[in-house]
Amino acid sequence: MYRAIKLSIWVLTGLLAITTVFFNVYIFLMSLWNYKQKKKRSPSETIILALSVADVAHQLVCYFWMTMDEVDSKCRISEMPYTIMLLLIYSLKFTIMWDTSFLTFYYSTKLVNTPNRCYTQIQDAILKHVTLVVCLVPLCGLGTCMPMLVVFHSENITAANKDCGVLTPSTQLGKFYETIYLLLADVLPGVLMVKCCFSISVHLATHLRQMKVSSNGAHGPKLGSQMRVIRMALSLVAVFILFLVIDLYVNYQISVNHENILTLTFFFTSIYTTVTAVVLIYGKKTFWKALLHEFNVFLDEYPCLSRLKVPEQKSKATTPAKVQT
Repeated sequence: MYRAIKLSIWVLTGLLAITTVFFNVYIFLMSLWNYKQKKKRSPSETIILALSVADVAHQLVCYFWMTMDEVDSKCRISEMPYTIMLLLIYSLKFTIMWDTSFLTFYYSTKLVNTPNRCYTQIQDAILKHVTLVVCLVPLCGLGTCMPMLVVFHSENITAANKDCGVLTPSTQLGKFYETIYLLLADVLPGVLMVKCCFSISVHLATHLRQMKVSSNGAHGPKLGSQMRVIRMALSLVAVFILFLVIDLYVNYQISVNHENILTLTFFFTSIYTTVTAVVLIYGKKTFWKALLHEFNVFLDEYPCLSRLKVPEQKSKATTPAKVQT
């Protein structure tokens, strides 16, 4: 029964892997095309490029590990390849979390003006050296995960149907390190995103109140392109928080109760990377319009599916200042 559930998760993760790779490769190619046209790249586009690469790499390594675990169910292959793949998966997950938080941080800096000089200097430093930052994040992730080889062991002690080469904490030092890793890879970027979400929400509420007062309630306030960016940033935070709760629960079950549910966390990570990619495409209006157009062109080849076509709405001129996405 357990093998059947595990096989089902593997199949579902494979379907999600297709969507994750498709959407993130689409983002990557469109970003390169925009750079070729404009000959310049904004900090957000640099972060999105790095995030899309990390998402694809994580998904491929993750699914390859799951496939090997299904094929080699009796763990006849040496544990070292499995262990190396898991280290890469954990370090890429670290990269994805921090790239997403930096992207939210960028949008909060463009939408919200803070009077705190120290905070402003940090913003300027990160945005000025954004390419260096997105290159250092994967290195930090790899460096953070390397101690697993010392404080963890790869002999699985789960109740049944062990996974090959799974790194599990065997000592108090190992469990302490696992807590540190979860703080660095999950909780801290989550705190940064929640802070940015709070700042954006306060900015939105203040802006709407001011516009309502200035118009005497004659018409509903409009934010134009800012509203799309706000929806995207808040959606990224909401999806991240939901994933964070699930991920912390799964890691608790693995480390404390020794439940064999590592494939489940890979499945939920695949959902997260897919949904995040869709949200990013929506936030980038040029990406969204191009995707809708290509989708409708594809449906034109099959008249029986014409009802599934999505109307392509023309953008309307708005007075609020545009936010570079």
